[in-house]
Amino acid sequence: MNNYVLSIDQINKLTQELLTSGYKVISPSKDGRRFVAISSADDLVINSNLKPSAVSMKEFFFPKTETLFFYKSNKDEYDLVDAAEENQSQIIFGAKPCDTSAIPIVSKVFNWDYKDEFFNKKVENTIIVGLACKFADENCFCTSVGLSTISEKGSDLFLIPIDENKFACKVVTEKGEKFVYSHSNIFTQTINEQSINTNDIKIPEKRFEPKEVKAWLDKNFNHKLWDELGENCLGCAQCAFACPTCHCFDIVDEECNHTCGRRAKNWDACQFEIFTKHASGHNPRNEQDKRYRQRISHKFKYYTDKFDEILCTGCGRCTRGCPVLTDIGIILEDINQLAKESISTN
Repeated sequence: MNNYVLSIDQINKLTQELLTSGYKVISPSKDGRRFVAISSADDLVINSNLKPSAVSMKEFFFPKTETLFFYKSNKDEYDLVDAAEENQSQIIFGAKPCDTSAIPIVSKVFNWDYKDEFFNKKVENTIIVGLACKFADENCFCTSVGLSTISEKGSDLFLIPIDENKFACKVVTEKGEKFVYSHSNIFTQTINEQSINTNDIKIPEKRFEPKEVKAWLDKNFNHKLWDELGENCLGCAQCAFACPTCHCFDIVDEECNHTCGRRAKNWDACQFEIFTKHASGHNPRNEQDKRYRQRISHKFKYYTDKFDEILCTGCGRCTRGCPVLTDIGIILEDINQLAKESISTN
């Protein structure tokens, strides 16, 4: 696959062409809070130096609320009406590796025992233009979960800054290659792989070893650490809603009146008190310590056991947005240290 040089002007021209042809064009918002659909190339934000948006881009694949079907009373029966199929092509610009890598990670659970065609259709209709990341703060730990600031995982095309006005554009997937071919008027200048320089992009040092974290989690379901973490957590689920890989949802029937309604899939979170409450009233996770244990264990043990993937991209959003300053990176460092102490003791 060829690699190309794209100027800012060419990217803006491509954006305007895509908007004119009916694409939904998505970019980080100018205020840095979330990814948004834009209506003009003037609103496009592609900046390697910016920190990750406060909220991930997952809602463009896994919406906050999504209609599965509608139902309407018809005498003694109900007629079911499929939700309108979303066939609009979309392209996402400027997503950092901690966002792009989340798509193939969560695709495994959305295609496990049941293939979620709502999710899969959106992925199929999307071109992801990833962006090398020059930002790193004390909350980032992408290298600790097998990624890096130049990871191409999940991207169809991947941009690497050359200077303030130009990017090297690596073609990563066949889908990306077909997209380039269909816009050959934009992708005109090629560049050799050897000429793409990433030396000025810092690769953060690893903060913990995920295998050691998992080994500790395997043996410490009941540990005083969970009591300490549960006492601090408010159960607000900011962490889950900002996270690019959290994917819990509830399915409910919502009536518009007594004759019609819809069945919908809505975001949910394991940190909510009623998340695991049974119809009988029993709740196996009736305390916050159990719910926070579930959050850590799901990401670094259960998902790895099931899919051989860590359910975390090290983006740091959960920490930056936490109202009580719970730092998942420090928690994982502490668990890593407990694992080492356990090995030395034994």
